[in-house]
Amino acid sequence: MAAPIRALPPRICRFCKSHQASSIRCLSSKTKKSEWKGVVGLEIHAQITADSKLFSGACTKYGGSTNNQVSLFDAAFPGTLPAINRRCVEAGVQTALALDCNVNKVSKFDRKHYFYADLPAGYQITQLRQPLANGGSLRCPVLTEDVSPKRPLNHITVGLEQIQLEQDSGKSIHNEADQQSLIDLNRAGVGLMEIITSPDMSSGIEAVSFLHELIGVLTTISTCNCKMEEGSFRVDANISVHRPEEPLGTRVEVKNLNSIKSVKNAIDYEIKRQTKLLQQDKKIINDTRSFDTVSGFTLPMRDKEIEQDYRFMPEPNLPPLHVYDNATVPEGLHSSQIVNIDDIQQLLPPLPAQLKEDLVKNYGLPELYAHRIVVKPGMRNFYLRVVSTGDVDPQYAAIRMMGELLGIMNRQNLEFKDIQLRPEVFSEACDLHRQSFMSMKEFIWVIQELLNDPPLETRLNKVRQNKAAGIKDTVNLERTCQEVLEEFEQSSFPKKEKLKRKREKLLDYLAKAAKLKSPDIGFRRARGILEELLKDK
Repeated sequence: MAAPIRALPPRICRFCKSHQASSIRCLSSKTKKSEWKGVVGLEIHAQITADSKLFSGACTKYGGSTNNQVSLFDAAFPGTLPAINRRCVEAGVQTALALDCNVNKVSKFDRKHYFYADLPAGYQITQLRQPLANGGSLRCPVLTEDVSPKRPLNHITVGLEQIQLEQDSGKSIHNEADQQSLIDLNRAGVGLMEIITSPDMSSGIEAVSFLHELIGVLTTISTCNCKMEEGSFRVDANISVHRPEEPLGTRVEVKNLNSIKSVKNAIDYEIKRQTKLLQQDKKIINDTRSFDTVSGFTLPMRDKEIEQDYRFMPEPNLPPLHVYDNATVPEGLHSSQIVNIDDIQQLLPPLPAQLKEDLVKNYGLPELYAHRIVVKPGMRNFYLRVVSTGDVDPQYAAIRMMGELLGIMNRQNLEFKDIQLRPEVFSEACDLHRQSFMSMKEFIWVIQELLNDPPLETRLNKVRQNKAAGIKDTVNLERTCQEVLEEFEQSSFPKKEKLKRKREKLLDYLAKAAKLKSPDIGFRRARGILEELLKDK
């Protein structure tokens, strides 16, 4: 006899908190934890590469003596007036054009009032209502952990809301030991481009992928050096969490992220924090937070439940800012008074997207390699000189540059603009290693030696001598390898067919056999010769 059907008591759905019959699932229960999605927008403050500040003639050089690059206007002395720096306007237009923005021919400046000790005037001159440019977008590859040169890269397109010119504040130096705060106004008044993105990113990796591409654009057109360690490129992140197809969640701002690593870690942590709160049916507070690099947590600075009143007002001491194109240039103005959009457009250099495409097309590089070479300042120029000075394989040279060379440079804190290693020498070293005339250990020794003392080529000279001696025996080496290959083909080795399907294992097997046949042959040298012989087959 079958067991009687037992009625199950109603249960409370953990998602909507209502009573549900056991045979009916609440629709909201289909939403899993993983369906919470982060929404990220960025505000980037990029210092403009210019010899003087946005509204004064004071110097902008980094690292100057404290309070030694401050004009009377920067210090907010009564009666001083701003005078716009033409270079800063040109840089803003350059950046807008490079990011496919619409440049507004008339823009206006506003005063943003707030009190802070390193803002002497009590307000910042910025552009809120009518910025220099609107719209635009930037397409960038997303470099996830499983990215591979064997697969095409995934891309996202991030929209831009606006680009505005504004002046930087000074710098507060907090001495906790003496319980003092000191003010350095050297940075006060330096020209900034504030680049505001649309909330088109969903994770830390997408945000840093966008930043890498943006840094590539700004450094290519020389409008910002993007040195985050010097404070010339700073990032604020606006982060919220929601379920797809539902309205966006409450936004939280994380301020003053001063490294690429901090941007990624802060965003990923904040998405996890907000998701956990929402899963517990708790409320997200609209606040401003900072990121603690030691703990990896974001910490509250102030809440935004009551919006701060910045008392925006038009800047009375600056007229509307006009830029022109060829069709609207007025007569009677001196060239020093004109910023021409069409002239700047014609002078724009090839942008990173085009440079990467050229590397893929001209040298057969995977898209991943082309991207990494272009985004690293100075690396592309060095690479082009390497592949143009010798017979080195372009893809092999790229691998050695991104691996051993860049690793040594990072350990020694070097940039490509700093090194004196000659590209033609690096090209020769790559070719010697590829032909197995030097081991990887010797290759690294040679590169370290040439980075530390470029004229000194002791190790490389020894390798050259070994190569010259090795060439004399090339015929004998090739004959031995040919014999090994023929013996393998004629053998009844049980795993022969299996080895033929796995080229790398086959080369290792044959190279070991060649070394047994003639102990003078190095393993790598034998492997290289066998690889060439197999190509012919």
